[in-house]
Amino acid sequence: MPPKRKGPLQLVQKEVGEITNQVDSLVKDVQNQVGSTEETFRRCQELQTSAEKTLKTLKKLTKADELAPVGNYDRRKQEEERRLQTILERLNTLSLKLSPPGPSAATGDVSKEDSVNDDDSDDKEVSSDEEDDDVDNDGSSDDEEERRTAKPPLHPDPHICTVLSDFKAQQEGDLSVQRGEILRIIRKTADGWWLAQDTKGNRGVVPKNYLKTGSGVDDEEDDEEDVDSDDEIEEEESEEEEEQEGEEVTDDGCGAPHSNWSTVRKALTEIDATDVLSAMGAIPSGFRPSTLNKLLVEEGVTYTASHYIQPELSQSQLSFRDLFLDPDSGRVRARQVRICVCFTLWSCRMIPTPGVGVQVLSRHIRLCAFDGAQVLSNIHTVRASYNSKSPKTWTFSPRMTGILPSLLDGDCFLRCNSASPNLGILFELGVTFIRNSTGERGDLSCGWAFLKLTDDTGNPLPNRTYELPVNGGTPYEKDVAVEASITRASPTGVFQQMLHTRRQPKLIVKLKSTNSRSRTQLSLLPDTLLHCVSCIHLLVLHRQLLADTLLMERPTMQNADLICSPILSTFPVLLDQPDLLDALRSAWLDAETNMSRAQKRDLTYLKQEFVKVYLSSVYFLLHSPSLPCHRWADPPSEEQRARVIYSILDSLKHSQHTTGQAGGPEVFVDPMHPHLAFDITELTFDLLTVAR
Repeated sequence: MPPKRKGPLQLVQKEVGEITNQVDSLVKDVQNQVGSTEETFRRCQELQTSAEKTLKTLKKLTKADELAPVGNYDRRKQEEERRLQTILERLNTLSLKLSPPGPSAATGDVSKEDSVNDDDSDDKEVSSDEEDDDVDNDGSSDDEEERRTAKPPLHPDPHICTVLSDFKAQQEGDLSVQRGEILRIIRKTADGWWLAQDTKGNRGVVPKNYLKTGSGVDDEEDDEEDVDSDDEIEEEESEEEEEQEGEEVTDDGCGAPHSNWSTVRKALTEIDATDVLSAMGAIPSGFRPSTLNKLLVEEGVTYTASHYIQPELSQSQLSFRDLFLDPDSGRVRARQVRICVCFTLWSCRMIPTPGVGVQVLSRHIRLCAFDGAQVLSNIHTVRASYNSKSPKTWTFSPRMTGILPSLLDGDCFLRCNSASPNLGILFELGVTFIRNSTGERGDLSCGWAFLKLTDDTGNPLPNRTYELPVNGGTPYEKDVAVEASITRASPTGVFQQMLHTRRQPKLIVKLKSTNSRSRTQLSLLPDTLLHCVSCIHLLVLHRQLLADTLLMERPTMQNADLICSPILSTFPVLLDQPDLLDALRSAWLDAETNMSRAQKRDLTYLKQEFVKVYLSSVYFLLHSPSLPCHRWADPPSEEQRARVIYSILDSLKHSQHTTGQAGGPEVFVDPMHPHLAFDITELTFDLLTVAR
């Protein structure tokens, strides 16, 4: 009976095992000083080449290549990738110890595919020496002039790189470099960490994202390209192809940028924990540093909800564009916008999980209005619920007693007045993680989805459930799979198509209709805002107080003096600290339960009560010395803030029942309730500073 044939994955597993044994043997020989250094270094180079070749072969494998079904295929493939990455790290470290110091060794250590270019550079050096001899011996410079006027090489030396940004060594074997420094590339590896040598002779690995070569392309592309100048120009001008392949975006010789997406280019030329983990194979290939989190961090308050609830000035800046009063009723005048939708985040399916070496602190979705080019609203975050039994499934809005925290609430609304025909909602699935070895935090995008809110004719989408495909990369990259093993190509058989569809990452979103009361409340909000539905009534009350203060109580519309209003000065902060917003919701819910129907319809009474509830709850919390600073995805801080918030609220409720008053000033001088030192900003509303 003939032996059973092995599948491609089994053959690769066998190769990895053989390479591992050879590496172990090499390490023992080095420790025991068996053989010459040159021979040991040659063996190390051969093993590096073999490991890189095996890793490339492994990454190209798919489940469809197998001769028979393989259980847990993706997990086994990832395990082999991690084994190969570990082998390459060991070999790189060993290569640093074995390679002789000095620039002279750099040429001989370059990989085979670049040997032609090395020979060219060596020939140039030799020819220059010969030219000097000719001038000295013959006194004639004709040959020298011919050589100088000859056609220059089309490609600069691909092994000479310029450092784009400072990089500090993070572990043994790394090379610290500074921006503008010139490096000699000794070896280019598939994992993105290149062995380099600086001008002082120091050697180590540097991430290729930090380096810029003369041609600006990878060594793999150099093999496939011709050295013709026309091909070089075409390669430099093909911006879209470079962005789709996730390559480095560089500047041309004239300093003109190839890419219009400054945010994407900046992300590609900088490195953080995400890039390191990607190079180690600890995260799937389609994961990227979070684009929306980068905007939140780098742009200050520009994309926060606290910015978008502030009034917007007209073009003349002498009046408001989106805030008006109805003279008959005294209420905020309703405003209709082009897009006003309510939707529910339902679940995410088949979302890959980060590998070993990281601890996930938060799984969430960041969402905003988007037209394919720019963010058109605030960036709102909804945290997902996670069950370790179903690691690839995210759910939202869990059932729980009491009010649902706004951070977990998947019922959202979007108001946007943009006239863009491509307007829709961008959903970026993300995780906040901490690296176990270094304690470094990072935000990672696990993919993105886009729901265009109008059809091709410009009509709004019908209210129903939509299954959106989750794409890898950034929103500016196209046709990137979330995971290397996931392909977009459709299989032929019906059964295979069903299995293929179930494996694809998806986000389930439901567009839903609203009742007349909710539609009326939504029309009172700013023209552009994205937030959770459960907070609409609080936003409307704040909006009414804002209109009263700015449109009725100011001496003139041109008066821009500071306004004494503790609510207007501090309420926007709550939208950036969801736990305090939940505290206000809880306190206001308790107050509403004690109101009669007539009182609930009386706007004047509601505003008075809202001021009392606000001052006796979250306003006091904002200035409590025992409340830690708000920090995103920090479990210890979140737990401590929750304990402080609810203990102080219970204490304030008890004092209110004792005195029979809510929001009285005596609570701020009570020694039982410490308060931070008074600051004038607690009461000051500066229209010129906060208005958009």
